[in-house]
Amino acid sequence: MKNFEFYNPVKVCFGKGEISRLTGLVPPKANILLTYGGGSIKKNGIYDQVMTALKGFNVIEFSGIEANPHYETLMNGVALIKAHHIDFLLAVGGGSVLDGTKFMAAAALWEGSDPWEILSKRGKVSVEKALPIGTVLTLPATGSEMNGTAVVTRWETKDKLAFDSVHVFPKFSILDPEVVFSLPRIQVANGVVDAFIHVMEQYLTYPVDAAVQDRFAESLLISLIEEGPRVLADRTNFDAAANFMWAATMALNGLIGVGVPQDWSTHMIGHELTALHGIDHGQTLCIILPGLMRVKRENKEKKLLQYGERVWNISEGTTVEKIDAIIAKTVNFFESVGIKTKLSDYGVGSDIIPRVIDRFTKRGIKAIGERGDLTLDEIAKILELQLK
Repeated sequence: MKNFEFYNPVKVCFGKGEISRLTGLVPPKANILLTYGGGSIKKNGIYDQVMTALKGFNVIEFSGIEANPHYETLMNGVALIKAHHIDFLLAVGGGSVLDGTKFMAAAALWEGSDPWEILSKRGKVSVEKALPIGTVLTLPATGSEMNGTAVVTRWETKDKLAFDSVHVFPKFSILDPEVVFSLPRIQVANGVVDAFIHVMEQYLTYPVDAAVQDRFAESLLISLIEEGPRVLADRTNFDAAANFMWAATMALNGLIGVGVPQDWSTHMIGHELTALHGIDHGQTLCIILPGLMRVKRENKEKKLLQYGERVWNISEGTTVEKIDAIIAKTVNFFESVGIKTKLSDYGVGSDIIPRVIDRFTKRGIKAIGERGDLTLDEIAKILELQLK
């Protein structure tokens, strides 16, 4: 196991009726910016619950945060923060609303020349301060409710980039599984596979004798395989919704990623598909991961076999046969919850390959992955394998 430092300050309030606790969680006399997306929270009753809990607080609303939050939209929110002297942000929504709110919290106090630097110069500049935020999660998927990471899209240039900072960890996150009851099927399916691949990005690398992290990761994968279909079959199954919600949070709160190598190639390539074609984030991950498993099967052989045996009970046959079966099982799982895994399923052709490679090249990226050896040629091969 590698050396690590683990830090997660988020207070999680989990269960039925927890939204009512906002009254005591938000700082007294706070000037609050309430952020949300397209307005579904006004149809499913969550907005009313939030506003009831915030009675007596000064609340300014900022809605319209997109499914892939746009930098241009978020900068309008930053202007609102400054104009109304906002000192606390409350995000009510899924990962996109939470991510966008994290960016606004950092951008409002950014002292550089352009807040886009927070994303475009990741690793070269750092966020040293941000306004405090809290969250009410309405869609389990990204784990943003319990981490310090966010992804933002600049619509003008079709760039989708991430940043991370300890200063944008939520002060608290409210997780009520009943929010799942009213979600469309596709959003739940995307959430299941998104959480699944978050685990895989931290798990499917190479062994470092991190037994605790591996077993935690495997338990999350198995839970998602079991609970995903249950909650999709009956969104009002509270226990299934609760297990799904908590698995999605645990998948990316940092715990299973400490002391182990991490990949994130699937996300980096998938972000380009979303930026260029608007494909749902979860769908892009299901397109890329099978191709990555095929192209890097030798590098990832030990963990692939471990994953296959412990998660899918695949232990018979040659190494080649087992890995083929493992990839097939993974693809079947994605498709069983309703997520297609080929670019042609989304109307995308071979012209995507040079466009993606060109975007990596222009950013000065020559290779990615846990070993830094997934080359641009291999990225092209992954996309080629996943065409149809």
